[in-house]
Amino acid sequence: MAESTRAFLLESIQRVPGILLGTIRVVRQKSPDQVKFWFIALAVGIVAGFVAIGFRMGISSLQTLVYGTDDVMLASVARTLPWFWVVFLPIAGGLVVGIIMHIFTSDGRVRVVSDVIEGAALRDGRVEIKEGIASTLASLITLSTGGSSGREGPVVHLGAMVSTAVSNLINASGITGRDLLGCAVAAAVSASFNTPIAGALFALEVVLRHFAVHAFAPIVIASTAGTLVSRYFYGNVTEFYLPLDNTLRFYVELPAFVVLGLVSGLVAVIMIKAIFWAEEAGDHLQKSARIPGWLRPALAGGLLGLLALGFPHIIGVGYETTSAALTGQLVFWTAVTFALIKALAVAITFAGRMGGGVFSPSLMMGALTGLAFGTAATSIFPSVSGSETLYALAGMGAVAAAVLGAPISTTLIVFELTGDWQTGLAVMVAVSMSTALASRLVQMSFFLSQLEQRNIRLAAGPQAYLLATFGVAKVMRPKGGERCASEEDCWELVEQGNYLDGNATLEVAMPMFEKAGLDFIPVVTLGGEDEPPELWGALFQVDALKAFNKALAATAEEEHS
Repeated sequence: MAESTRAFLLESIQRVPGILLGTIRVVRQKSPDQVKFWFIALAVGIVAGFVAIGFRMGISSLQTLVYGTDDVMLASVARTLPWFWVVFLPIAGGLVVGIIMHIFTSDGRVRVVSDVIEGAALRDGRVEIKEGIASTLASLITLSTGGSSGREGPVVHLGAMVSTAVSNLINASGITGRDLLGCAVAAAVSASFNTPIAGALFALEVVLRHFAVHAFAPIVIASTAGTLVSRYFYGNVTEFYLPLDNTLRFYVELPAFVVLGLVSGLVAVIMIKAIFWAEEAGDHLQKSARIPGWLRPALAGGLLGLLALGFPHIIGVGYETTSAALTGQLVFWTAVTFALIKALAVAITFAGRMGGGVFSPSLMMGALTGLAFGTAATSIFPSVSGSETLYALAGMGAVAAAVLGAPISTTLIVFELTGDWQTGLAVMVAVSMSTALASRLVQMSFFLSQLEQRNIRLAAGPQAYLLATFGVAKVMRPKGGERCASEEDCWELVEQGNYLDGNATLEVAMPMFEKAGLDFIPVVTLGGEDEPPELWGALFQVDALKAFNKALAATAEEEHS
């Protein structure tokens, strides 16, 4: 036995030089571009990390200036401030936000995570720069002056702007631009929350929406770089500290976490639908009352200020309240009341177009939901129940995962935010049930639902949205070409009402082919009231199908490479 082991070891050692030489040969001959890209990913990760930390420090500094403390003890300090100051700050912040968005954007809408997802799917990994800078400033002011939202949305878009600048500089292709986008997002999330594993998986699961092997290494490199930047400034510390008695009574208690997951899924759906309902109500009120768009955030700020007089926990990111829930410092009815008021405050913030993200509020909602559920469960079944704070931890992950539509990265981010890896089974059970339920009741996630509200349908996958990326003018056969239809045949179809505008996409064209049963459709430019249309050419169904199939094949190749 000893002889055979020794022979195996000697043989393995002898193979090492050959393996190393082969690896070097592959890197030199086949992968120089990939190695270069890893260095670019490292640079993007470092820059995105510094940008995210700068945003976090900006919030802390401005919050300290106006409230006298950062978010760690914000709710407690707000109770000691004069009432008029608590009401005035959100109004002033909202007014500044409204003016910024009115000047620098055409629609007054703050750019957040959903825009980054859209950029990855439809814009070769690019996002808007000017509107993004305005949105970042608006979110910083919102989070520092009483808005009830989170910092992850602005941070993700900040990272995306870094990658967009680099992609434009090097003229990156679609795949390269998307990979750089994933790198920047991973680094920004990791730096903001000190969560290197979850940051990388968030970029893959939420933004790129695939787990391609070719993207994994550069994204991990960037995520690690962002984390190192964060730890340089803040050290290796977790956002929340948990009590030491988080124990799970294993199999007997697991059914309770299944129920908690279902409850958390419903809470997440209610939260998402409340935000959308509030936004629609805000649009209706603005239109009917003829309120200027720049004044809308200030009006929402006034409502938040009045709400904060009785419930100062709604101000800002809310880590103090989340920490109180995770450590069991709140009783049942306090947790329920705080959750309801927080949901209302988040809806008002989004309805007022004030800026910020939804992740941190969902963490608070989940922790409060879990604590309330755990308090009831441990009271009813004390002999078979562990700590109610374990339910708060599981609820935090379950609601956040259902809101984001990201069970994998959210589960990991909960572990990394708390440093508690011993209760993974409870968290995973609750997360799986909440996301399974919520995904049936909304368009997969809050972000994809936001895009759906803007008629950007990414939830169904590439087969649903790729048609919208092709303009008919790029696929059609031009007028006068050898393979184009005759002008006489084209004009005959135009007179019958079968034609396409030159600015249309294949998303419009394909249903027309199916409905009319035609081989081709004329493409025209519609003139004014007294001007005849101008014929551009004809779109053939076979050309449209070829373009669509080619795009599907390229997407599949990217996602499985």
